[in-house]
Amino acid sequence: MREIITLQLGQQSNYIATHFWNTQESYFTYGADEESPVDHDVHFRPGLGADGTETFMPRTVIYDLKGGFGTLKRLNDLYDISEDAAASSLWPGQAVVHRQQPIEASTYQQSLDTGQAAPELTTSTVRYWSDFNRVFYHPKSIIQLNEYELNSTLMPFEKWHMGEELFSNLDKEHDLLDRDLRPFAEEADHMQGLQIMSGIDDAWGSFAARYVERIRDEYGKTPVWVFGAQEPVRGLPREKRLLKLVNKARALSELSSQASLVVPVSIAEEPLPASVQLDLSSSWHVSALFAAAIESTAIYTRLKTTDHIYSSNLGQMTDLLNVFGKQTIANIEMSPIIPPKSVQNGTNEQATNARGEVLSSHHQDSIDDDSKSGSQKGVSSLEVDLSSPQDLRLEGQRRSKKRYVFSQIQTYRGPKIDEDEKVDVAATRYGRRQRPRVHNYRSELSFPILDSYPPIFRDNNGNAIKEPIAMRTSLSTDTTVMAKVRGLRSAVIRSIGVEDREMIGNDLAEIAEGYKEGWSSGSDDDDDE
Repeated sequence: MREIITLQLGQQSNYIATHFWNTQESYFTYGADEESPVDHDVHFRPGLGADGTETFMPRTVIYDLKGGFGTLKRLNDLYDISEDAAASSLWPGQAVVHRQQPIEASTYQQSLDTGQAAPELTTSTVRYWSDFNRVFYHPKSIIQLNEYELNSTLMPFEKWHMGEELFSNLDKEHDLLDRDLRPFAEEADHMQGLQIMSGIDDAWGSFAARYVERIRDEYGKTPVWVFGAQEPVRGLPREKRLLKLVNKARALSELSSQASLVVPVSIAEEPLPASVQLDLSSSWHVSALFAAAIESTAIYTRLKTTDHIYSSNLGQMTDLLNVFGKQTIANIEMSPIIPPKSVQNGTNEQATNARGEVLSSHHQDSIDDDSKSGSQKGVSSLEVDLSSPQDLRLEGQRRSKKRYVFSQIQTYRGPKIDEDEKVDVAATRYGRRQRPRVHNYRSELSFPILDSYPPIFRDNNGNAIKEPIAMRTSLSTDTTVMAKVRGLRSAVIRSIGVEDREMIGNDLAEIAEGYKEGWSSGSDDDDDE
């Protein structure tokens, strides 16, 4: 098997991961004549419940602060045992139990428990990520950190040193890898890698940095992908924005040298296309968009290996993206493909993007440039840029005239495309002397719109899309990373403590330089200075 173990670090990541796991659960088929293209063993582990029932649960470890789990119990119905019986076997005397007032389950969770039709979720009814969770987790997956409380006004978990100190103290006391990660790793026959979802603009960024550092000590050659979530900053005071930028700068500085790939995800300050409608104040909404991009762009890591062309793994994808060995930060983009109007009115129209342009399922906004530094043929720019495009403005300088892409992985998922558009990935991967810049992966498995998913995708009439939707995503290593890191460095360098300023400044400068190598000696030198 080729298992992937997931680490979920903090509230932002748990919202994203809940959408992710709900989507994975939807791929299970139960009819004799149904077969899923997804290899469920990649993300799920078999086991036995307390009563001997066979279980199949996510290979994940979930960390959150006190109060962050909402109604989710560590012992679910599959593993719950009589607490009174367990207590009596350990203590013969009378026990006095002090119970905190339990959080009432959402009506959505109650409907799942009773098997009734689920009510429609709204931003007001989703209070915690557990309110829209559809999956059972193993008790070993649930790790509550009681040292900090969620949304505390007295001691918010937002400064870099807090995450560092929390990880250090917990690791000294428990050895977190040995207690939490190793049991899942030892169950894996052939682990293809680790997938980490974490906030990088708060104290979870430093917690993640220390965790990945320990992982590298124990699992040196294992691919580690980090998806670094950032909260929308619109409306935040200047000092809060600056704190988040400082945390992000420190996280990228440390994670880029330890992780195999780091993919920052954030909502752009520019307006989104009409096909995407978000309530930026709702973590349920924002995380849904992030999860759609993350789940879609890595779908090839969980397709069954019988699909010899479009099935791949984290290690191979890392090698394709990291062209020069120093490019561990990648940009992520996506385009939802709006269903044709024929779905509603019976006409024979083609799918379009938010601008009303007819789409092929191959790519859009292609950049066909044969410069001295190499061909950019086939490279795409998609509608929704989740890679912090606003960071390009941090330095106050003009944006480079164009983006130069070192490597790009394009993923299309949706209805089968015309054969004449099909790209032979096997030939792309192995059959050319010159390494290609664009690598295409496809799946007929559309992105499912579940009853736990918010109505963020809209058709041309502004109506919420409730059926599975086709989607295009891309992961790219390109020169905009250089511009963003330079801008980030300029914006935060004076706000970093003197003892760390030089080291972090040098690290960020070195990261930026890695995205200039190999093409800056050509005719475009003046574009990136």
